[in-house]
Amino acid sequence: LDVAEPPNALSAPTWAIHTSSLVEWLVAMGLAWRYAEASATPAWRGVTWGMLPLHTSGIVACCYHLFYNAPDLAWCVALQAGCTCLGNTTLAFACYRL
Repeated sequence: LDVAEPPNALSAPTWAIHTSSLVEWLVAMGLAWRYAEASATPAWRGVTWGMLPLHTSGIVACCYHLFYNAPDLAWCVALQAGCTCLGNTTLAFACYRL
């Protein structure tokens, strides 16, 4: 199957890193939530909520790459930046609460 992709297409190993990062982020969020329950420290749930905008940022980035960084989707770059900024802030605050 010889499918021509544009020169800016991501390689299979790069896609593997991107998708595995999204999965491991979900695992980390789940572990933080479980730790909140096991330790009876509800502030750990805040860590999970604080991580959510960062996970969203990763999903937005993958969507942008999935469509070969199409100019029509350039707004995804701004959305990703906003989610990253929000996520860094919410996660820092959640960790401060611990």
